[in-house]
Amino acid sequence: MTTSPRSGSEHARSSSFDLLHHKVQRWVWAQGWPELRDAQERAIPEITAADRDVIIAAATASGKTEAAFLPICSTLLQHEEKAGVRALYVSPLKALINDQHRRLDELCEHLGVPVHRWHGDVASAGKAKVLARPDGILLITPESLEALFVLRGLEIARVFAGLDWVVVDEMHSFIGTPRGAQLQSLMHRLELSLRRKVPRVGLSATLSDMGGAAEFLRPGSGNSVTVVESNDDRGELRLQVRGYLDDSVPTNEQEDDAAESSLAIAQHLFTTLRGKNHLVFVNRRGEAERYADRLRLMSEKVNVPNEFFPHHGNLAKDVREHVEQQLKSTRPTTAICTSTLEMGIDIGSVASVAQIGAPPTVSGLRQRLGRSGRRGEAAVLRMYVAEPEITADTPPSDQLRAELFQTVAMVDLLLERWYEPPDSSSLHLSTLIQQVLSIIAQQQGAQPVQIWRVLCQGGPFAHVDQRMFGDVLRDLGRAELIQQEPDGLMLLGRVGEGIVNHYSFYAAFATSEEYRMVSGSRTLGTIPILHPVLPGQMMIFAGRRWQVRVVDDRAKLIELSLAGGGRAPLFAGTPAQISDVVRRRMRTWYESDEVPAYLDATARRLLEEGRSSYRRLELGTVPALAWGDDTVLFPWLGDRLLDTLAVWLTTAGFQTGRDGVALTISHCTPAQLGRAIWEMLDSGVPSGLELAAAVPNTTVEKYDPYLGDALRHLAYSHGHLDIARAAEVLSELQETLPSADLDPIAGRPVPDAAGVEGMPFAVVDVETTGFAARRRDRIVEIAVIRLAQDGTVQGEWSSLVNPERGPGATSVHGLRGEDLRGAPRFADIAVLVAEQLDGAVLVGHNLPFDRGFLDAEFSRAGKKFGGGPSLCTMQIDEYVHRSGRRSLRDCCRAVGVGDFEQDGRQHSALADARTTARLLRHYIHAGQTVIPVISV
Repeated sequence: MTTSPRSGSEHARSSSFDLLHHKVQRWVWAQGWPELRDAQERAIPEITAADRDVIIAAATASGKTEAAFLPICSTLLQHEEKAGVRALYVSPLKALINDQHRRLDELCEHLGVPVHRWHGDVASAGKAKVLARPDGILLITPESLEALFVLRGLEIARVFAGLDWVVVDEMHSFIGTPRGAQLQSLMHRLELSLRRKVPRVGLSATLSDMGGAAEFLRPGSGNSVTVVESNDDRGELRLQVRGYLDDSVPTNEQEDDAAESSLAIAQHLFTTLRGKNHLVFVNRRGEAERYADRLRLMSEKVNVPNEFFPHHGNLAKDVREHVEQQLKSTRPTTAICTSTLEMGIDIGSVASVAQIGAPPTVSGLRQRLGRSGRRGEAAVLRMYVAEPEITADTPPSDQLRAELFQTVAMVDLLLERWYEPPDSSSLHLSTLIQQVLSIIAQQQGAQPVQIWRVLCQGGPFAHVDQRMFGDVLRDLGRAELIQQEPDGLMLLGRVGEGIVNHYSFYAAFATSEEYRMVSGSRTLGTIPILHPVLPGQMMIFAGRRWQVRVVDDRAKLIELSLAGGGRAPLFAGTPAQISDVVRRRMRTWYESDEVPAYLDATARRLLEEGRSSYRRLELGTVPALAWGDDTVLFPWLGDRLLDTLAVWLTTAGFQTGRDGVALTISHCTPAQLGRAIWEMLDSGVPSGLELAAAVPNTTVEKYDPYLGDALRHLAYSHGHLDIARAAEVLSELQETLPSADLDPIAGRPVPDAAGVEGMPFAVVDVETTGFAARRRDRIVEIAVIRLAQDGTVQGEWSSLVNPERGPGATSVHGLRGEDLRGAPRFADIAVLVAEQLDGAVLVGHNLPFDRGFLDAEFSRAGKKFGGGPSLCTMQIDEYVHRSGRRSLRDCCRAVGVGDFEQDGRQHSALADARTTARLLRHYIHAGQTVIPVISV
């Protein structure tokens, strides 16, 4: 990757301008531009060279489109003799294509360069014209380009014979996504069809990792991409974050927007925004409907024209375009919108941008802010954050005012020009399946090695080796997506033909089944049926209130009539992943005393409340705290790592849930969590396949259902888990979690063993198939040794146990299936085990592990495992020697006690129990009177 030099002098400006064709120069002068923008100055010589890939990274409204197409059009005019499409522009949105078509047409009509559109809403006559006489510039979506390959595969080389450039707009929206993998594949297949390299130009306003972006644009050769990164000063930013407090939580019977905060936010929007054009961004489509409805009702109440309209992807195209046209007109209009208006669709100038709730990402906030502050005016951003009232029952994570702190952290990072880096970890096997089917359809059959060479060996799926590719093909064969002829030729199978022949095939992403919403002859949009919709039901849609008249399941149609009540429907969607950087910056603000000047009085109060809770809970030094019977863990990590930790802890037998910035581990104390983490790490870091197998639903991407379990779990682990980093986090946590739980009143360690007068000890050890006690793993061997208070052995007992499954970790315990086949089940010996443990202090080395399995096995046997005092020799060792948590072998060697190798088979239950008993006797005879005890 190389970076173009920055423009500095008037001579540099004039030299770039001189590279343009004289017709293009005349067009520039006709616009009245006093000079070229920085991005344009620096991009023109790079693109005019026509021998390199270029990324243009510049702020919204900084002239990126012209930076690409001024030099492209100049070169097209210099080589008019070439046949075929000369420049291919790929956009993520049909609306953006329509907008760019208008902008480029204004330029190209003076140059004699045709500009064509190709997407689902373009008439077939226009597409036929391109196929009959391809020329000029073609604007297209990835899905329509995919359709060209499938339906017109043999004509690709002719249609694009003269192709000189591929331009990818809003490139950040493709990176790391299934659509991005699809686009990479299509660009590569296009070059293979032409048998030559075609320079690529990527455009974006929110790139931070230029190396990752360059690698996306040219996989495997990112270092050859030239980056034009403009730092044009966007001018003044006027920012305010407004805080709101909900005194009560609305009940289920109340409307979703009846919360005090939403009413107050709507009132402020109504009072502040009327009379000019604005964009109000929300994070969910239902919120767009609710706020638009609330603001319309406010307008009607005071008898003024409504200026507030919803805009989101489920609204019909003509409904969205109506709002866009109003924004460009002289009529004051405010759009309550989602990400549909983040990207560069021309909506004219807006006076300000508002954001309700914490932004989903920093890059998204940058895109949204870029809509304001054009034409030399200050950019205006208002942000609205609502937090619930804190009561005695408010969980710790909700006491921290996390939404406000996330907002402040994201503003902080925005001002530093930091944006989320691209995620290149996904295998994108779902998109690989789509591309395999596409190639077979395009060529009407292909050899496996040919497909692998196109997509994997030199293509965007280079991480897929021949073995994995073979596994993918076998899974597709079993699912009847493909079939193989005797000569090896791959053809579409019965199921595959149906998939490829359906219009939805061309999209790499899955879409939910939706019903069309109509009023009379007018289509309002579509909604997913996530809950039953019944005749007579009231709902809010397209900014109005309706009653459902008819639900036609066969036609997937819902007929509506205007009404006076209702709620916004539920829309499908996945929230954006919060990054580690954002969560770490949140923690920085918790530990700071600085108060941002842009906070209003209520937001400042919420900031102080969050900091007060953070300090009161001692989260600066203690990562976990007890909350009732649970432990709440604050690792200050992004969502991906929190999800990985949650899955890992769940497989270890803990009921674990995500709770905003924290994890909640049920029925577990902080000290028990610390010992469990030690055991988890001591048992070895699990593979991605092992953890993914414990996730209930690993079907995430469109074609995942056609993958076998192994590949689907592999794809899930790569795309959604980070096991290596999670292991590092657990290692750090085990050093900071307490070794003994505190009395919640006295704040001191709970009573020690010396207080348990006259009770004998029952030293227990179990060997198991694995470490997930509450899930799939079982005890395979158990031993109990009874000791008197002075350490005298009173008796020994042990037994093999039939786990009613495979023996699992044979390399650890040495037991094979045949050893266990005739052994009793735990249920058969549960009464005997209970008698061995009755009336004694339960002892074990890493006792939470043994106790967890005992509790699980007794529960499966339908019996209750009684409570009582217990102690852990690992904890005694740590308490006495302060040497960290050590294995049984290391503890024994440290105090000169013979280890378990002299007792026969290493890691037999009886041998380990005998060694643990000797270690306990050592501490008893050494006069250790302070022995930490876990109260159960």
